[in-house]
Amino acid sequence: MCASVFLGLGSNLGEREAALLGALGRLEGRGFRVTRRSSLWLTEPVGGPPQGPFLNAVAGGETALRPEALLEACLATELEMGRVRTERNGPRTIDVDILFFGDEQWSSPGLVIPHPRLHERRFVLEPLAEIAPGFVHPVLGLTVRQLLDRCKDTSSVRPHAPAGAPS
Repeated sequence: MCASVFLGLGSNLGEREAALLGALGRLEGRGFRVTRRSSLWLTEPVGGPPQGPFLNAVAGGETALRPEALLEACLATELEMGRVRTERNGPRTIDVDILFFGDEQWSSPGLVIPHPRLHERRFVLEPLAEIAPGFVHPVLGLTVRQLLDRCKDTSSVRPHAPAGAPS
């Protein structure tokens, strides 16, 4: 049985666009099948030390993995791609978060699903609303579009033109 899953991805170090696409490829090799992907979004950092802007995206897909096994796949992908965790919310080559795992609610010491702060983060909600505006948050009972409309986060989030694209 496959669960419908949404992952948030972000990068603000190195070749950000390549990192996001590379992470998706690696996750597909670890049991996550991408069925839809948002555009790339240029976002200002929220929290943490001063740092450069992020590229963010959301991928929807399917997996037969259970939540903790998917988390292990995400962490292995981050490690393989050079993520080093030195400070909370610091710069990173790649970050992969499980946003939703179907309509499941999960809580363990290293994993909470739905992601506990996704409804407060415009950099997550904009790309998520692009691919799944009608998805209902299983705890809050609101659609992604409703969450975005109510989000108080005023940080800059705008579509990113890929390298070589006409502006």
